[in-house]
Amino acid sequence: MKPQQQVAIMMSTVRRRRELAAGGTSDLFDLVSNGSAEPIAAALAGLPEQRRREIGVELTAWFKKRDRSTWWGSGAGVALAVAVVGCLPTAAQAAAILGRRSVDLDGVRAAELVRAVAAERGVTWLADLAHRLAGRFSRETWVDRWQFVAALLRAEGAAPPTDDRSVQLWLSAVEFPDRFRRGRPVPVVDRLRGDPFLPAMLPRLFEVDGLGTPMMFDVVYRDWENRERHALLTALAQLAADGVVDRVMLIDGSIGRLLRGDRPSALRAFTTLLDLLQPTCTEIAERSTDYLRLLTDAPAPVATMAQKALRGLPELAWESLLDASRQVLARPDKTLVRAQLTWLDRLARQHPDRAVEIAEVIAVAAGHPAVELRDRAVALATRHGVDPAAASLGPAVSRPRGDDLPPPPPAGPAAAPITDVDELAEEVAALLGTASRNTGLDRILDGLVRLTATDGPRVRAALDPVIERRHWSWGNEHRWDPLCLCEVVVDVFRTAGADQQPRRRSRWEALLAAVRRSDATSSAPELASTDPRVPAVHRLLRARLAEIGAHVNDPGHPVLLAAPTSTNGLIDPLALVERLAALGEREPWHWDLTQALLRLPATADEAVAGKAAALGTPTGDRLAAWLRGDGLPQPVMRAVTAVRRARRNRYDFEFERLAERRILVELRPPDGYHDRYGLLTADPAPIGLASSGWANLWPSILPGHRGVVAAHVLPMVAAGADMDERDGTAVLPLLAEATGPGGVALDLAVAYGLGARHGADRVAALDALLTLAAAGQLDPTGAGEQLGRLVVGQSVKLSRAVEPLRDAAQAGAPLTVWRLLAAVLPAVLTAPTPPRGAPDLLTLATETATATGVRIEVPGLAEVAQRGGSSRLVTEARRLHRTLATA
Repeated sequence: MKPQQQVAIMMSTVRRRRELAAGGTSDLFDLVSNGSAEPIAAALAGLPEQRRREIGVELTAWFKKRDRSTWWGSGAGVALAVAVVGCLPTAAQAAAILGRRSVDLDGVRAAELVRAVAAERGVTWLADLAHRLAGRFSRETWVDRWQFVAALLRAEGAAPPTDDRSVQLWLSAVEFPDRFRRGRPVPVVDRLRGDPFLPAMLPRLFEVDGLGTPMMFDVVYRDWENRERHALLTALAQLAADGVVDRVMLIDGSIGRLLRGDRPSALRAFTTLLDLLQPTCTEIAERSTDYLRLLTDAPAPVATMAQKALRGLPELAWESLLDASRQVLARPDKTLVRAQLTWLDRLARQHPDRAVEIAEVIAVAAGHPAVELRDRAVALATRHGVDPAAASLGPAVSRPRGDDLPPPPPAGPAAAPITDVDELAEEVAALLGTASRNTGLDRILDGLVRLTATDGPRVRAALDPVIERRHWSWGNEHRWDPLCLCEVVVDVFRTAGADQQPRRRSRWEALLAAVRRSDATSSAPELASTDPRVPAVHRLLRARLAEIGAHVNDPGHPVLLAAPTSTNGLIDPLALVERLAALGEREPWHWDLTQALLRLPATADEAVAGKAAALGTPTGDRLAAWLRGDGLPQPVMRAVTAVRRARRNRYDFEFERLAERRILVELRPPDGYHDRYGLLTADPAPIGLASSGWANLWPSILPGHRGVVAAHVLPMVAAGADMDERDGTAVLPLLAEATGPGGVALDLAVAYGLGARHGADRVAALDALLTLAAAGQLDPTGAGEQLGRLVVGQSVKLSRAVEPLRDAAQAGAPLTVWRLLAAVLPAVLTAPTPPRGAPDLLTLATETATATGVRIEVPGLAEVAQRGGSSRLVTEARRLHRTLATA
């Protein structure tokens, strides 16, 4: 730096000190906004404590005024931290500002500057500040904030916080130690060796749920091929070998975590660590009881690890081994059971005196669902002297048997209306506190209208802090998501009880005008459409929100007519008559009444229609006509093939993620019906990325039109199968609770859901399948035909669908599954190349056909069964063919 520049900086610093000492703070606040941390520290140096506290008061007020509209980036965040520590009197006050999510603290650099200004001032509460900031960690907290906290604690010699989120962030910091560092990263083993927090954090790695997944990280040096696999786990094994960490603690911690369980992907880290540690026979024998528990109860990969470890022991208590084997042989994991049979067979040959005892255990597998394992168990048990009573394993039951599912319970009554402002605030906080979009929105809106009509100012006072603390995903409208209503919902809450300013009122009126076409015709329905990706059912929801925003502060509207009376969204017709009676001569809100009518059941008592007509109002007459047959009919559905949207430009990276084609459903109203709202008219839009967050509300908007909603949610559900997206099938259990025919749209939704990429999505599809089957509202043949069509078209991977179908059969729906499989198999067996999973599908078909004793002709099965060779496909086809021949 040139001497002239040094002189200028010194003069600026002197000038700022004089200004601060004289009571001016504007220059200091400008430095904070500009991210000038070093000049702030220099300007504060030497100021008396009283003056610092006065500046602190002004700084706090200035921050609160600006924080709602300001993101304090890394530069401004660091400058703000320097000013806060240099002026505020306590750690609690400093944490109240620096703990805000809008303040970005730039890791180690921020900590060094803060420590310098704290040392100059004589601050002794930095460790307290660090722990207070750690107490504010959330899922959205970045690793930089942890590095700031950790640097302060290391410098102060204080212990680290060991709560779950702090441990997660510490682990992230081990993986990404310094994003500004150049050159080859420091090896993980060396990072851990010099980390003073390791003794406190290491035991917690085995206690925090879900932590195993990030523990599997690799370190990339030059390229992906040149990387250190499982860097953390390898480093821990090396430190154990060097005596830096306790090997016994690592082994016990891993086994304890495996015993407690977690997601399978999270448990893989601990099996990998055990593989790296290579426990000796002595160490395994000392923990044989735990290994046996893992063998019988843990997920298949963990059980396989335990099985391998136990097989290497020279001795194991016979009683314990045989008891565990009985449980293992009843597990559905075929690879595990096959290995256990091999182990028992070897033991029986090694110990002839115990062969019969072992064979009795082997015979347990003679009842296994997998046909090939049953055959193997029968052969081994017979070889070692036990007849497993093969007669009881005949290919079919003596009398046909159907499903054994309990009838689904009727939809329960909706929760009681919200009549207290505090309860309303709690429900709004629950809704806005997470990214979920379906936490009782209808009930909240009804409570909002009720309470605003009687105590608007109190509603406003209660909701303001809740809205301020909302989850970041509710911050504004997500322009990339045409379905997003976040901004509209939040603005409705902001409007309730607020002064009706002309600007706010005109905004709501503009939104209402945008969603309702005044010149509706048969070709242009009343619900205006500006984006083909937004279905009419969602446009109706947007219209209702805009209407509530425009009228929530109007006097004389005591309740929402459309508030459901049952959990699936339906409204009791008599309850609606009573609400209209309470409304009297007042005009109901247009979209509120429309939604209320759409929530009525398809059939109603004539007496209720008479009561509606007796109201003597136009609204009562409209309700009566609706109940007598003028309601919304069921649509005409047709399966069509949609293609992906056009490429936008050469940098359209999203385009390659999209499925090339997809089977969706086209909707049309019945002949002669005027589709006033466009709810029964839909043409599938070109395939693009779709968000499913708001779709979970659609079943309650049209609770009596399951097929219409199924057609609209198909793009989200299908994306879980053909694009590996998440959460698209969460709507299926809600669809199953709705009413009305599902048609081909429901068949496709179930088929896509069974083939979803992620296990949680397949479970949701399974729940829907069982609910529909129990109610007699599933067409297994139709769903099976669509699944076969999707599999042959390579939209769904057959291997994914086998597991939920097997679970459905075991849950009490073997006949439903068998009928579905009988409809899938013709397409699968006649495909040019049999899809992966076809043998497993045939095995399941044999099991369900055997369990039910129902004979269904399967086209194409005989031809495959007559082929030569001994491939598994042909073997399983022959088994099914023999079973059907004797059924």
